[in-house]
Amino acid sequence: MTFFYRIYQFILKMFVALYPFPKPDLYVGEQGFKDFMFALSHAKHKKILIVTDQVLKQLLVINHITDALDNMALEYVVFADVSPNPTIHNVEQGLVFYQSHQCDAIMAIGGGSVIDCAKLIGARAVKPNKTLKQLKGLFKILKKLPPLYAIPTTAGTGSETTVAAVVSDTTSHQKYAVTDLVLMPKAALLYPPLTVNLPSSLTATTAMDALTHAIEAFIGINGLAFSDQKALLSAKLILTYLPKCLAEPTNLDYREQLQLASFYAGEAFTRTSVGYVHAIAHNLGAKYGIAHGLANAIALPHVLTWYGESIESKMATLYDYCQLELGAACQKTKAKALISFIEQLNQSMDIPIEYAQLKSSDFTALAHAILQEAHPDYPVPRFMNNKECEQLLRQLSV
Repeated sequence: MTFFYRIYQFILKMFVALYPFPKPDLYVGEQGFKDFMFALSHAKHKKILIVTDQVLKQLLVINHITDALDNMALEYVVFADVSPNPTIHNVEQGLVFYQSHQCDAIMAIGGGSVIDCAKLIGARAVKPNKTLKQLKGLFKILKKLPPLYAIPTTAGTGSETTVAAVVSDTTSHQKYAVTDLVLMPKAALLYPPLTVNLPSSLTATTAMDALTHAIEAFIGINGLAFSDQKALLSAKLILTYLPKCLAEPTNLDYREQLQLASFYAGEAFTRTSVGYVHAIAHNLGAKYGIAHGLANAIALPHVLTWYGESIESKMATLYDYCQLELGAACQKTKAKALISFIEQLNQSMDIPIEYAQLKSSDFTALAHAILQEAHPDYPVPRFMNNKECEQLLRQLSV
């Protein structure tokens, strides 16, 4: 079976290598904010649906954007009922809101959950006769979405530059991805002031989400020159600027570097996909409601250790590129040193080494769901079986 997985993954790699991948128009910083608003004012949208969550609305974070829209007399309505793990119900509510207000464009202001929800509202708007479950998987939309603008308020998911969106099915307690090139946003605005008031814990876990994207994109077997370069750069920026940002949370340059790192990691993994860390995080998030970035941060060093020799060379390359000086001399010790560095970084940010919610009675079902998600879509460097997955879950439980 693993042979056929590799054939399937090779076909996906060739598709990415040969097909021109879409990219969002990128706007960064203060000048980027002005240029973004100028472009928006000339887009001639009748009404924009702003998708966000209640916390960002109540903290007035979205006012940075809505005040600018008001100044330009651009019409919009705000849909703020997005859960931390967006659900099918959230998307359907947003679709009704979009249609009832006769919107013709969508703007997501928030973290990855908000951006993913906005993407799926757009998908349902152009596929009104298809359920989200029917859109699950690869290339089930194949129809241009309404113009979608992504403004991340965290530096983590990279959803502003990916062709996927993840949604939770609260009935089956599963998360699944909808993936299609049409889900790429039209434009992305990286505006550091929107991230300044993030709690330090959220700054930490969202950045670890981006680091997981970068590392899984790099160590997977489907890497290309473009994705490798973006993944390496992302990892270096995160390992350099995350500690600095936590020490000086109002430093806009540090915040901007983390946003760029998240964007670059998104560019990498949207072409190469992810791996077992994400499969674990998705399924534990769906089962127990664990925040995605936190789930990734906990699983990352454990999965990297499990990969062992299969990733030593690439981990050594990461170690060298990030210019870490931890006394390692060869590939094996560099790989171990990098994993140890990630563990110490987690510890410094009060990220636990295990999942308190994980129950041994759930191991078998979770292992099955994790591997079902990962195979064959994730081009992992080494395949895991059910027994190995259950053993790993045992390590991750208290």
